[in-house]
Amino acid sequence: MAEIHAWRPSVAGVAEVFHAHFTDHAYPMHVHGTWTLLIVDDGVVRYDLDRHEHGAPGGIVTLLPPHVPHNGTAATAHGFRKRVVYLDGDRLDERLIGTAVDRPELRDPLLRRRVHGLHTALALPGEELEAESRLVLICERLEGHLRRTADAVPDRRDAGLAHRLRDLLDARVTAGLTLSEAARLLHAHPSHLVRSFSREFGMPPHRYLTTRRVDLARGLLLAGLPVPEAAVAAGFCDQSHLTRHFRRVVGVGPGRYARRGRPGPAVVTP
Repeated sequence: MAEIHAWRPSVAGVAEVFHAHFTDHAYPMHVHGTWTLLIVDDGVVRYDLDRHEHGAPGGIVTLLPPHVPHNGTAATAHGFRKRVVYLDGDRLDERLIGTAVDRPELRDPLLRRRVHGLHTALALPGEELEAESRLVLICERLEGHLRRTADAVPDRRDAGLAHRLRDLLDARVTAGLTLSEAARLLHAHPSHLVRSFSREFGMPPHRYLTTRRVDLARGLLLAGLPVPEAAVAAGFCDQSHLTRHFRRVVGVGPGRYARRGRPGPAVVTP
């Protein structure tokens, strides 16, 4: 029995996303040209990497390096359920491949939560900026683990950079931009952009842009624009994209919001 979902998102550095539930499939020895970033949601995967046996249970993050043969099979009778992000080979420093071979299992609850959040963002249309933001922090932490300095990331505060990024986001509310484009325009590393912005404004850049778009959509809806047109005009990819974020920010869906209008005159009981 096998259940799979595979797609290539429009996110730089991600070659493929692969979700699978296998009960009796056994991977033969094979290689990828990508980094394999794996989390297991149910069951345990047993695999060999560089002639050493390993296990990937739930609760940890597994990182398999490119060009190193490995296999994989279920360690329990009911199989396993996994989620994988295949990262382009140059997304992480190739000099860290040897360390990844020696220590592919990373016991880091924060990293696992971040990988879970990345999968959530990658599965939702229109959330490319959020996925990019999550990915740069994940890659930074992965490299920290591989260099044994995961807790030694410098806390560089740069309020000026954060405000320049906010200005850029404000100028591109409907058009949007990618994190890599923002990094190029502002001459800053993507992870430094995300950290500086989050420290200065209390939210990551993707959430700031989303709330600005919701605010724009509110005005368009109150002006009488139909929900599907307001969604596109505010920078969302479609009505469902708007509805998902509108309900989270405002508390009701955009259709209900537009229909409510202003309250009638107050009734005073003598």
